[in-house]
Amino acid sequence: MISCGSLAQKESITFTNPILPGFYPDPSIERVGDDYYLVTSTFEWFPGIPIFHSKDLVSWEQIGHVLNRPEQLKMIDNKASSGVWAPTLRYNDGIFYVTATCKQCGNNFYVTAKKPEGPYSNPIYLDTPNGIDPSFFFDEDGRAWFTANRKPEPEQWPGNRIIYVQEFDTKSGKLIGQPKDLTYGMEQGIKGTEAPHLYKINGMYYLITAEGQTWDGHRVSMYYSDSVTGPYKQVKNPVITHEDKPYSQIQHTGHADLVQTQNGDWWAVMLGVRKENNNYFLGRETYLTPVSFEGIQPNFGGKDQILKLIEKRPDLRWKPYKTNFSDDFSRKELRLFWNFLRTPLKQFYSLKKRKGWLSLDLMPGTTTEVTNPALLARRFQHLSFTAQTKMKFTPNSINETAGLIAIQNERFQYRLERALQDGNPALRLIKVYDKNRNSLTETIIASIPYEESEVILAMQVDREHLQFSYGSDKQHLTPLGHLSRPQC
Repeated sequence: MISCGSLAQKESITFTNPILPGFYPDPSIERVGDDYYLVTSTFEWFPGIPIFHSKDLVSWEQIGHVLNRPEQLKMIDNKASSGVWAPTLRYNDGIFYVTATCKQCGNNFYVTAKKPEGPYSNPIYLDTPNGIDPSFFFDEDGRAWFTANRKPEPEQWPGNRIIYVQEFDTKSGKLIGQPKDLTYGMEQGIKGTEAPHLYKINGMYYLITAEGQTWDGHRVSMYYSDSVTGPYKQVKNPVITHEDKPYSQIQHTGHADLVQTQNGDWWAVMLGVRKENNNYFLGRETYLTPVSFEGIQPNFGGKDQILKLIEKRPDLRWKPYKTNFSDDFSRKELRLFWNFLRTPLKQFYSLKKRKGWLSLDLMPGTTTEVTNPALLARRFQHLSFTAQTKMKFTPNSINETAGLIAIQNERFQYRLERALQDGNPALRLIKVYDKNRNSLTETIIASIPYEESEVILAMQVDREHLQFSYGSDKQHLTPLGHLSRPQC
């Protein structure tokens, strides 16, 4: 069993951002009637693209994954932060469409399903230029359009990207006609113009983009036109950025998607990071902010254009759901919050071998290699929490280890593991660090003899501080090492 702790949500006229804490970047949202659905990126983790449901835009329940079969997503030797990028979720004529990019799989693709939870089709790859962040737009006249970014050849400046639009034939499932370039961004020299989404609001076509690349200069920009193919003019841009708001705990805001409620109100989801001492331990998370229009000008986060940690709740009936912070492995299938590192080409786990236990087979790959190791992981979602599990394992060679890991990727991690040390069973705490991408080191921080095959392993996280501990009784654990938390 592994468990984490968090404060329970209470009914209020306000809500607390982020609405999806932890590693949930690049959100995209769609409303169907009174129901809201949301997807995010997953990069090298499998299953790909979690899909969530909500009634109130604040409380979200995961209902499945878009890419949950190996034949949909074969990630074998891709490095960290590659894999599945920037999905967009749209609904049209009874069909759910999800577009995304998978660089090592074939670039831009889409999948379809009749139900939001799936099952989704195998990916259909589109004949597109070298670029990312695809999105569909279904117009009122029945025509469908595809947008993405592309890299111009040659680049006019480093990081130069262009947003284009092309018609999509829903019957053939193919792009038709010629692509039309729309914008390279709000200013000459802007980097990383991406994440395009098209909307029709009050008879006007709006194009939303993310610009300035993902970190300090990230921003949301918008453009408008009388025609879906342009030309597009700028509103007063950026419509939101925290580049000029160093006082805010939320930084790197961008990659937004709009949704209108059944009451006519507009909201946006976007990514951001919570900074602690100039570090961002939880990675890019999903946030919610109100949007209003003054003429053609959208106001994100109010007139002060700021994404807030505490915001007024949407005018929707509040429907909270119970968050699962623990798992006793009593179900027939894994809970949806569990993830594999890359695509598991064989099933190395079992919930049946021993009732109430998760059984993992030994695998040749390790967590410091670009492979699919015998690893089951869930996101860090809180700045402070405790995780704990009971493990039974006896190593028979120096190459056999098992334990509890805090992992960012193959280059940055801490492991509390049971292994053979000088021929004897031991518990050891290991730090993996590779700042320059070419000098990975594994350092044994602490090692103690430990003969018992069954042991409780735990880690307590308090912002940048991480404390591992162990013992035979969860009420009386012994600390082992005091570390700085790995960044995400």
